[in-house]
Amino acid sequence: MVPPPRSESPSGVNFTSPMEDEEQITAQLPPFRRSSAGHRKIEARKLRPKWLQTGSFVIVAFVAVIVAMVSVFGGMVAYGPLQNISSGTKSGIIPQWPLLVYGPWMVASLSILRTALHRRRALHSWFIVLLFSSLAIMLCVAQADRTFTGIAGAALPALASLACFQQFVRQITLTLPPRQVSPRHRQ
Repeated sequence: MVPPPRSESPSGVNFTSPMEDEEQITAQLPPFRRSSAGHRKIEARKLRPKWLQTGSFVIVAFVAVIVAMVSVFGGMVAYGPLQNISSGTKSGIIPQWPLLVYGPWMVASLSILRTALHRRRALHSWFIVLLFSSLAIMLCVAQADRTFTGIAGAALPALASLACFQQFVRQITLTLPPRQVSPRHRQ
């Protein structure tokens, strides 16, 4: 690389370009040396025994089946009371309208599962799940008998589905390896 020509001022002083100044300063610095470990020691990740990883995946599979069963049975139990809400109106609402409550819940749940697999947060999806779970609970409780057992029985399906789903997401995040295997900070 050819250096740019120097220009002289009327007083005979040579001016250098800013790049030349940077090169001179950089040349004067000591050579860059990588820190061996800094104040933290980075240990090589220990390999887990195969049986431990297999057992973890089997448990997650069982949890997935249980969550699916609780969600389906909870939806079946809550579907009747939700469907009865529209029976008193003459507007001809279709009998499948409770899907308007459980549809967004299911889409947000799948979004949460997807983000959990990518080890990211899904705050807005959790908000949707909580909102529609609360809506389902309120609508079912509104149709329930005004006894403690009636209200508890109406609120339990949506609450159980929500609790099982949250625990399933926790199981997924525990089963996956850590997101960052390299150090976070420059050494």
